[in-house]
Amino acid sequence: MNEYLITGGAGFIGSSVCEKLLKENNKVIVIDNFCDFYNPKIKENNIKDFIRNPNFKLYRKDIRDRQAIKEIFEENNIEIVIHLAAMVGVRPSIEEPCLYQDVNCLGTQNILEEMKEYNIKKIIMASSSSVYGNCKQVPFKENMIVDFAISPYAATKKANEVMTYVYHKLFGFNVMILRFFTVYGPKQRPDLAINKFTKLMLADEELPMYGDGTTSRDYTYIDDIVDGVIKSCKYVLKNKNIYEIINLGNSSPISLKEMIDTISKVLNIKPKIKQMPMQSGDVEQTYADISKARKIIGYEPKVSFEEGIEKFIKWNFQQGRSFLKICKIFSTGTVLFENFKIFSTGTVLVLKIHKFYAKERG
Repeated sequence: MNEYLITGGAGFIGSSVCEKLLKENNKVIVIDNFCDFYNPKIKENNIKDFIRNPNFKLYRKDIRDRQAIKEIFEENNIEIVIHLAAMVGVRPSIEEPCLYQDVNCLGTQNILEEMKEYNIKKIIMASSSSVYGNCKQVPFKENMIVDFAISPYAATKKANEVMTYVYHKLFGFNVMILRFFTVYGPKQRPDLAINKFTKLMLADEELPMYGDGTTSRDYTYIDDIVDGVIKSCKYVLKNKNIYEIINLGNSSPISLKEMIDTISKVLNIKPKIKQMPMQSGDVEQTYADISKARKIIGYEPKVSFEEGIEKFIKWNFQQGRSFLKICKIFSTGTVLFENFKIFSTGTVLVLKIHKFYAKERG
């Protein structure tokens, strides 16, 4: 049994990692401020299944609060830190660059300083494929020069990589930097494209397609990312004098048009597409070379994109946000619902059912 501190542990990736570590009978301490970047109730739902687990401890704190962080390190016997907490998203970072600098850089500095103070020298640091910017050479390799960020978010992630190296060099920290490539799946944030487009299709609303649909992303299913995080932890716990940067991706880019078509196929809904100009800060493509991750930690993604979309949509329906159970249909065309639950944007589904039966009655 190991004792892990996970910053941002109530978020999409963080809560998924928590769940896996707890199943392996580890102790997990989570710091999360439940900020309103998206509805905090989503994070509450992410951790509800293990909130009462005796091996789980939650601190509703902000990583910018140095005193609060100090007290957390004082109260626990932390062996390794998984640092996931951050302000996320390329486009929002352009609107609020100072906030991103404050949370992502100052917050990270606080974590590193308290680790130094309490002699905790093992850390897994979340980075992002966005650090590669618009590199023309693909696939992206970890030894590429990444000095040309095109968003404040990407710049903060690169800054974190550099600062963590300083703590490795000066204080003997053992570090694994994980560059995540477009993670999706159950618990995905509502602002991310796959979640957003699924909702819009179910609601019979237009999908904003930025550019001509040829931009591509190396979509990586959450289970594969969690596997990579856990394997990185085990590597850092067993080895010394480590500073490594690895890509965690699927190494199989999917174009925006392909992504929309796949969701459409799984839902059996024809999308209504509204073409929009490219957005500032968006990169043209991401494509991970995962040979280093494969060699060092045995990382091997298993979930194909279509399979991942099927799993994500199945999870959505199981959550009851877009599930309708018809219990009786009268000859008059009246529809009654048992245990009626509906997606927040899914009212159109009811209308479609009524229209269908009206059409059947002629």
